[in-house]
Amino acid sequence: MTAVDTRAAGPPAQVPRAPEDLGHHPARRNRRNKGALLPYFLILPAIVAIAAVYAYPLARTVIMSFQDMGRRELWTGEDPPWVGFEQFTNILGDPEFWSVTGRTVLFMTVCVALTMGVGLLMALLMQRLSTWVRLTLTAALVAAWSMPLLVASSIFRWLADSDYGLVNTLIAKVAGEDFLGHNWFLDPWQGFAVITALVVWGAIPFVVVTLYAALTQVPKELEEAAQLDGASPYGVYRFVTWPVIKPVFTMVATLSVIWDFNVFGQIWLLRGNKPEPEYETLGLYSFSKAFESTSFSQGTAIALITVLLLSGVAVYYLRQLMKTGEVE
Repeated sequence: MTAVDTRAAGPPAQVPRAPEDLGHHPARRNRRNKGALLPYFLILPAIVAIAAVYAYPLARTVIMSFQDMGRRELWTGEDPPWVGFEQFTNILGDPEFWSVTGRTVLFMTVCVALTMGVGLLMALLMQRLSTWVRLTLTAALVAAWSMPLLVASSIFRWLADSDYGLVNTLIAKVAGEDFLGHNWFLDPWQGFAVITALVVWGAIPFVVVTLYAALTQVPKELEEAAQLDGASPYGVYRFVTWPVIKPVFTMVATLSVIWDFNVFGQIWLLRGNKPEPEYETLGLYSFSKAFESTSFSQGTAIALITVLLLSGVAVYYLRQLMKTGEVE
């Protein structure tokens, strides 16, 4: 018999598969399409609810900003006259608007920096606490986070009260200075310090819990390997811990920017429902123009400008959210 060299024969011929084997069967394709559309059907009720609540007010805000609606049109129901971009040009040409905008940006920056800095430190601290202490601290944070804004504002207003405030009493006893009767809100810088403390106090629980959850996802073996290689605690945090929690930190910081830029209730309640002009941020400035000056169109135009200012932050947040989803 003659030996046959199978190596020269080449690979066996490929047998073409049926369309069913390639996944082109109509039934399989229909099931795949239904599976792809299922997430959209699941979020459809939420989209409809959000559109029903926000779509009409947003549309009315845009329309009213191009009109001149005052008290007369509000009470009579007459159609306000169209003025085009007059409301926007008046607002953007008003120095008071830019002063309020600068105050809002500065206030937001300080609040976000303090919130994220203190929140990150507390989240790192929670890693080094025993289980029962960490659970107790978490319960306290959740309790503080769930406290109604009216109650929290009343507490901080009492703490900073000029006659019976705990802050003045402690400073007078500890520092030996006569702070009894000191009014913190006579000076806007001191008043905003109290408001900032309230805003940061209410925002820290969310930041701490979220960042601690991110810290639990850092691989322990990577931290141990870095320590064995001689990395310092700061080096371990910078090159191992921080890259893991950075996406979550960025998203929480972006949300804090949006929330603190729109602070309204804290200032409103601490100033007894009548904030002075030096305490106005963009939200309060819009409210003041609309309801105190009865220039509803100008108030809606300011609100629309605020939305446009925050739209860039919102787009950045969505991009970070999409990047995080791609990484996962």
